[in-house]
Amino acid sequence: MKKIVCGMAALAVTAGCVMAPKDVTEADLANFDAAVASIGCDLVGESDYLPVELQTGLPREKVVEVAQYRVAQEQAVGLENGGVRLITGACAPKDV
Repeated sequence: MKKIVCGMAALAVTAGCVMAPKDVTEADLANFDAAVASIGCDLVGESDYLPVELQTGLPREKVVEVAQYRVAQEQAVGLENGGVRLITGACAPKDV
């Protein structure tokens, strides 16, 4: 049990050290967040990715990398349908 707890702690520390995708700036990350918020906070299919690509100017592979980076940073979560939901900023869950 002790090994599991230590492993989980190491994973948590590692998640905080994930580097942003190569050639992606802080402005790109902010634009990504704004673009995803503008489409309802979920990236699932083509109808979600296209407007995010157009708004950010990032190609699909970079949009996917940024989405994965946001998940690694615990600023987004994976969805059962394979998509990603941003959970920060304008997309932060509202307390009920």
